Formats: sequence, structure tokens, C-alpha cells
Amino acid sequence: MVRGYFGPAVGALAAMMLSGCIVIESSGGERVVVQSAPTAVAAAPDAYAAVVADPSRPAADVERDALRHPADILAFARVSPGDRIADVRPGGGYFTTLFSLAVGPSGHVYGFIPNRTAERDNATFAPVDERLANASKVNGDLDAASFAFGEPLDVVFMSQEYHDFTIPRFGVDVDRMNARVFDVLKPGGLYILIDHQAAAGTGISVAPTLHRIEGEALKAQVEKAGFVFEGESAALRNPGDDHSLNVFDAAIRGRTDQFVYRFRKPG
Repeated sequence: MVRGYFGPAVGALAAMMLSGCIVIESSGGERVVVQSAPTAVAAAPDAYAAVVADPSRPAADVERDALRHPADILAFARVSPGDRIADVRPGGGYFTTLFSLAVGPSGHVYGFIPNRTAERDNATFAPVDERLANASKVNGDLDAASFAFGEPLDVVFMSQEYHDFTIPRFGVDVDRMNARVFDVLKPGGLYILIDHQAAAGTGISVAPTLHRIEGEALKAQVEKAGFVFEGESAALRNPGDDHSLNVFDAAIRGRTDQFVYRFRKPG
């Protein structure tokens, strides 16, 4: 993609945005469909489909769409033109690219890479940073106040990473991490978390072995920081996953039962 190109998707998304105090969503199997949110905006499903269909997306990303349901995730995260988004541990930029197209030239996407994994992750993200005009890399410690984005954010997004940060060897104070996310979001900002579901009652105990976390345990930790739980998308649910396998096991890899939660900073 030519650096600075945003294609027709941004125009479609902007044209189809809806604003108002009551937002009703139905795409992606969202369970909580009504939420009073004066600052929230949503777009019609076709607008997010246009982002996913943008011809500038890398072919390798497009191949992953069937398992990742990107239009549903964008809709659930209420991504809109002009948004400022932090994509935590963005890897090769799958979601970073989608966010870049959706927020357009008036928005910005920060690929946040923790210092602990920066040696490897910075190199992986470098081509994405170079390719996207409205994206940039930020390094820092997740649970420290030493990093900043230079502006309040609309969305902090974390996909399949939260469970790792509960593992002691990662050295992350999760309570401080969630408090820091709360700080960098603007009032009404959203914290979107996707992770592999663990069996009921296991909490965070299987994170080191199965790379899973129980959704209710994660929810309790995030709410402790002051966030309000708004709802869940069923887009990545798989009732055939019994939660007993490591997520990298070939029998379930790529098809795990995943929860998608949306939390809001009050205000």
C-alpha cells in the first residue's frame, strides 16, 4: 500500500456514521444491545465491511479474516473516523491496518509494544509503521506512567494478550496496567479485550499452561480500575471448545472459544 492511502473505506464509514444518545447494535451476535452513551457513535455494518474489503490490505491479513471476523470486531469497538486508538502488542499489524483504514487521515493508531518484548516486536511492527501514514510505534511499560501517547485515546484494544500479562514471569502489575489504560482514555473511551476463554472457576490459574483466562476473572480485574462493563460480542465464540487444550494445540489452534468484551471509562 502507498503510504498515506486510505481508499474508499473511510468515506463510506464517515458517511454511514450514526450519532445519538441511544446506540443499538446487532451485528456479530452482541448480547448487550442497548447502552446510553452520549459520546458513542456507531456505523452501519456495510461501512465496516467496506473497511475489510479495502484492496490495500495485505493478502496475508485477508487470509485470516474467516477466523477473526474483523467487521464484527470493528463494529463492536465502535471505531470511527478521527479516532485515536492504541493497539497493544500489535504483532504484524492485522488489526492496526484495519484501524488505520477505519480512522482515516484525521485519526491515528498507536502500536503499543511493551519494553519487555520490544527487541522482537519492534522489528515485526516496523514494516507496518512504515506502510501506514497514520500509525506509529510507542514503547513503554504497561504498568508504568512513563509512556504517553500525547493525546487522550478513544479506544485501547488488546487481542489475545491480556492472559500473558497475568503470568508472573512477564512482571506486569495488572492492577496498575488497567489503571494506566483508564488514565490514557478520554471520558467515554473504550477498552476492548479479546482473549481465550478458560474453564469456569479457573480464574487466571491456567494462563501459564493453557494461555487462557476465565472471562469473569478478567472482568473483575478491569472493573476494579473503574471501568464499566458494557457488553460482549459472540463473534469469536466456539461452543465446541471445551477449554481443556493449550491454545497452540493443533486440534484447536485458531478456533478457540474467545470472549470479546467492551468496557467504558465513565464520563
